[in-house]
Amino acid sequence: MNEVRHEEKSGLEVPAQTTKGSLSRGMEVIKGYLKTLEARPGVYRMFNEKGDVLYVGKAKSLKKRVANYTTPQRLTIRIQRMVSETHAMEFITTHTEAEALLLESNLIKKLKPRYNILLRDDKSFPMILVTGDHDFPQVVKHRGAKNRRGTYFGPFASAWAVNETLNTLQRAFLLRPCSDNIFAARTRPCLQYQIKRCSAPCVERISKDDYAKLVGEAERFLRGDSKALQAELAERMAAASEELEFEEAAIYRDRISAMTRIQQKQDINIPGLEEADVIAGFQDGGQTCIQVFFFRAGANYGNRAYYPSHGSKDELPDIIEAFMGQFYADKFPPKQIIASHDLPGQAILEEALSVRAERKVTIQCPKRGDKTKLIAHAMNNAREALGRRMAQSASQRKLLIETQRIMQMEAMPERIEVYDNSHTQGTNSVGAMIAAGPEGFIKNAYRKFNIKQAQGDDDYAMMREVLTRRFSRALKEDPDREKGQWPDLVIIDGGKGQLNIAVEVFEELGIDDVTLAGISKGPDRNAGYDKIVIPDKEPFQLGHTDPVNHFIQRLRDEAHRFAIGTHRAKRNKATVQSVLDEIDGIGAKRKKALLHHFGSAKAVAQAGLSDLGKVDGISTSIAKTIYDHFHEN
Repeated sequence: MNEVRHEEKSGLEVPAQTTKGSLSRGMEVIKGYLKTLEARPGVYRMFNEKGDVLYVGKAKSLKKRVANYTTPQRLTIRIQRMVSETHAMEFITTHTEAEALLLESNLIKKLKPRYNILLRDDKSFPMILVTGDHDFPQVVKHRGAKNRRGTYFGPFASAWAVNETLNTLQRAFLLRPCSDNIFAARTRPCLQYQIKRCSAPCVERISKDDYAKLVGEAERFLRGDSKALQAELAERMAAASEELEFEEAAIYRDRISAMTRIQQKQDINIPGLEEADVIAGFQDGGQTCIQVFFFRAGANYGNRAYYPSHGSKDELPDIIEAFMGQFYADKFPPKQIIASHDLPGQAILEEALSVRAERKVTIQCPKRGDKTKLIAHAMNNAREALGRRMAQSASQRKLLIETQRIMQMEAMPERIEVYDNSHTQGTNSVGAMIAAGPEGFIKNAYRKFNIKQAQGDDDYAMMREVLTRRFSRALKEDPDREKGQWPDLVIIDGGKGQLNIAVEVFEELGIDDVTLAGISKGPDRNAGYDKIVIPDKEPFQLGHTDPVNHFIQRLRDEAHRFAIGTHRAKRNKATVQSVLDEIDGIGAKRKKALLHHFGSAKAVAQAGLSDLGKVDGISTSIAKTIYDHFHEN
């Protein structure tokens, strides 16, 4: 693909009398690019005066698509507003329209332009990993970046769905769940072997080749080939029974039973539906809920609800299509996607997802048959979820309006940030910030701060450092408060002392348009009698049953929970740090080799010089360094 970058505003002189942000000026900017644009597939980006991306779009013909923005009678009010803000454009040509769609989805997901339909709350999904860096692969739950070598399966809608499937895999395929360190240190079978959930490769109760066959069967099951696999196991069970090998036949029987157990628990099962995502949308009151149900290996892996951000005039098929493009930008699409609505660009989307998956992906919108039951079920879930969300949103807005009155603010707070610190006698200190708004907690806005400058258990110094870092960066990255990242209200977990620190920081930074408040626990740290502290006002207490009192307590408790969790994670990481990390020249690779060979850091410390030299990757000089570290005398 080729990128065409335009550094100038438009290539045209903008008349001095043109009003800033006017529609006519925006169209003149866009017309300036039409002279050099080709009728080729590609992606275009529209920028405002400050260089922020307003919109990312794709086109089969860039020239024709961009020309549409120069005819105002064809544009909605929202798009006219976007055109009026446009000061520059950039273009990337691609070989095909499908390639343009993939690029568009990636850019939207990364840049989050204001005028695009945006997928929000896109949390990572748990997956199952069959490791590929050991002779006897391990089957584990995985979340996050796919850095470890192996085969990944999913996505699963929840950790519960992963645990259920892992339980099935252990019963059906007897694969080890233990870590590599535990595996290396075993001298006899563990309880998992006794209850027939592991084949005990750690003590050679199964050969490498036979274990590899079990791994292959488990991967077939996870890929959706469960029916054929069950049929094969049934044949083996029958053959073993005919040869009077009843113990072997019982093993096959138990494995088949484990595989069918997970399918029997499903609310909805469609024969032949091995690998598919069911995507249904429901719209009401200018808002949309999209439900995604995951079917893998013939079983329902659960569902998730999404609430895309979009314009009030956007149609549901367009929203679902945009959602799919962004949803699968970083996920492996299944063989089949069952949608609730016919999509305007279905053929191109199918082609793009097939490129992404490196195999054929089909999108269906069933009108009859069993699959319509899946759509009806997903639609009903979407309708109910949206109803709950709208009710919660209305309740949340009432609380925010009351908070505005109590905190003596000029307008309802659209974003509240709450700050707290956590440490253990001044060690592993962290600061934490949570955010909330009209839709509830904004989890992707949460931030943690590793305390770098404050010493010991000085809570005031920690709070000063956290607030200074947070708002110095905000002033640098968004001085005009246009990116939605600035709070209207900041709440400090603490009384007058902590609040005064916040006041000082804001005065030093020249911030005077953010409301500050503190919340301190009542007598005997009774959370039911919290006091609210506002600068230059006497602390006051809300009624014990006041909804705003409970709302502020919930915000404070969430900040406390997040701070404590962050601190514990940091403390645990420091606690489990191996003594091997203290040795010069021992990195992650050599440490892993030593632990695999000896089973534990303690065994490494007790090893002789010649034994250390037998480990792969440990030279004679490194072996001596390790030995000397543990035998200084």
